[in-house]
Amino acid sequence: MKTKPVASSPRGHLLTEQRNPATVNLDQLSVAAAFDIMNREDQSVARAVGRAKPAIVAAVRRVVAAWRRGGRLIYIGAGTSGRLGVLDASECPPTFRSDPSMVRGIIAGGKKALWRSVEGAEDVEADGRRAMREMRVSKHDVVMGIAAGGTTPYVHAAIAEARRRGATTIFLACVPKSQASIQCDVDIRVLTGPELVSGSTRLKAGTATKLVLNTITTLGMVQLGKTYGNLMVDLNSYACRKLVDRATRVVQSLTSLDRDSAATQLHAARGKVKTALIMHHRGIGRAEAEKVLAESGGRVREAMIASKPQGLRSRRRRRQ
Repeated sequence: MKTKPVASSPRGHLLTEQRNPATVNLDQLSVAAAFDIMNREDQSVARAVGRAKPAIVAAVRRVVAAWRRGGRLIYIGAGTSGRLGVLDASECPPTFRSDPSMVRGIIAGGKKALWRSVEGAEDVEADGRRAMREMRVSKHDVVMGIAAGGTTPYVHAAIAEARRRGATTIFLACVPKSQASIQCDVDIRVLTGPELVSGSTRLKAGTATKLVLNTITTLGMVQLGKTYGNLMVDLNSYACRKLVDRATRVVQSLTSLDRDSAATQLHAARGKVKTALIMHHRGIGRAEAEKVLAESGGRVREAMIASKPQGLRSRRRRRQ
């Protein structure tokens, strides 16, 4: 039996709900002309993210601090926002060999909402609170609520419960604080403006959300030593052939080894690029290399400070 819609407060004042003056005749444009307008609108997203730099940097620092104390980053959202959180969480383990529990994504409506819209789920505050209880959120964790329009009851309730449980809280929205306020530790506002299609936050707001989440987890993982320069040195090389190839090429690029020798070294390291590099660099076995890495907090550069690199290629030497 269908339930009668519950009256809600007007949302027409929200930035994400307003009409975009550039697209009022969108349905009368040629595909090429409509493309040009959409492309121009999309180009403004990165600039909007850039203007939110202070809050995003603060969020990265909070997340890194939580990870270092054994806590988690937990995204929670509804619709597009929730799906993007789940997406970012799912991509961290193969890219950074992070424990799957380190970054988690929760979407209103549960797993079925990943494939098919469950619109009413975003209005159920009790479910947001329940999600925090079921995740056993604690003071060690960071909970990041994502709500493009800033008003999602499910997300607001989750953030309030997370705060009650002592967690660090972050909020991401694409409307000004004056239009949707919330109590949290870091409040990120990426003002992308009215959408191409009024209210469709899967567009610019969704793109902005993806950029912000990419930034937080990527820069956070870099701070933990998951890269050497811009190279993945902690990827899951056993996940698929593509990652085996990438891991082999990383070992090649950071040593004097040819491809076959690099592959052999990687195999001896049980697929761990970091371990393979330290084994080669120091001429030691796998167990000892892993001990050295543990003592350096998993950071390859620090693990190499004790002795002058012999296997790593020096850019300065190549330039000379």
